[in-house]
Amino acid sequence: MDAVSLQDIRAAAGRIAGAVERTPFLHSRTLSKFAGCELWLKFENLQFTASFKERGALNRLLLLTEEERGLGVIAMSAGNHAQGVAYHAARLGVRAVIVMPRGTPNNKVNSTRVHGAEVVMEGDSLSEAGAHARALAAREGYTFVHPYDDAAVVAGQGTVGLEMLEDVPGLEMLVVPVGGGGLISGIATAAKALRPEIHVYGVESRIWSAMYQRLHGLPVDVGGDTIAEGMAVRDVSELTLDICRRSVNEVLLVEEDAIERAVVALIEIEKTVAEGAGAAGLAAVLAHPARFAGKRVGIPICGGNIDSRLLSAVLMRGLVRDGRMVRMRVVMPDVTGSLAKVTALIGAAGGNIVEVQHQRVFGTASVKTPEVEFVIETRDREHTGAIVAHLGAHGATAKLDD
Repeated sequence: MDAVSLQDIRAAAGRIAGAVERTPFLHSRTLSKFAGCELWLKFENLQFTASFKERGALNRLLLLTEEERGLGVIAMSAGNHAQGVAYHAARLGVRAVIVMPRGTPNNKVNSTRVHGAEVVMEGDSLSEAGAHARALAAREGYTFVHPYDDAAVVAGQGTVGLEMLEDVPGLEMLVVPVGGGGLISGIATAAKALRPEIHVYGVESRIWSAMYQRLHGLPVDVGGDTIAEGMAVRDVSELTLDICRRSVNEVLLVEEDAIERAVVALIEIEKTVAEGAGAAGLAAVLAHPARFAGKRVGIPICGGNIDSRLLSAVLMRGLVRDGRMVRMRVVMPDVTGSLAKVTALIGAAGGNIVEVQHQRVFGTASVKTPEVEFVIETRDREHTGAIVAHLGAHGATAKLDD
């Protein structure tokens, strides 16, 4: 018998109805064109706490006994599970303590506190935070609400898949981000029960690929800085591993820059904010176009809690990556009016100057021929080339910095 069944997921859906959003599941014409498939996006970033994690957290909380409610709950989380537990525990009048690893993004720490939970910063990883949380639970009598190693949590997350298949019954493939495996286990359980022929793919960052390694019988070797900290899990649970062995077709790996591109694409095309983990499904579809070509594909945009400073950097790096923001060095004679002439030439060619730095000491061939470094916004790489050619035609030597 399955640890989590379609009946469990349907029961969870009834239990949490009205307290979590039934989020939109919409076809994206533009992303479909780019990806070469028919693409639907499930906007879980529109939940109150901007993540699917509310579903599993609430389902687990609603199953507490009166005694357990009175003692309170504890959870470990890098952010989204924390907010889901904190928000719904406060709404239900249950005390919540959240243990978060040191280094958790400030926006997620602050949001968890705002929702009314007591936050304890402990450990350098999710596993270390989890060990501390279990110790506190044993000492204080709290009920431990695990982010993925809990059948009730997995059933709650599975309601995402239930809604996707109810809204678009003809889906042929689902592409789901994987951290500890709670979301994909729930979605795969629902999807395979409703449509056995459907293909379910997981997605992990290449440097945080615990599920992939476990499924392939490899030793787990993960670590490193990632934009998708919501998927940065050192190991998965036996519960989710067992479900994925039976119900997930394959786990795909994506590079960090692919996740960044997906975050940018969702903002520029769909006008929606996704965190790294939330954009991972789209990253996989764009990185593996042949696998999804012509298919009807569903993706959960599973979270939107990205630090504003990080988001700003990702967007700017996207402009640089696409050749729409360039750094250009222009050598000019040190005479009155040279700088004005060059800026006028750049403007005439349609470039938008963002920054200017006049360099007389470092990297110049002669003190009489200073370099001026421009950061310029352009339409694309072809436009950048046209600006360089326009400068050269008017006697200014320009070169681009990588």
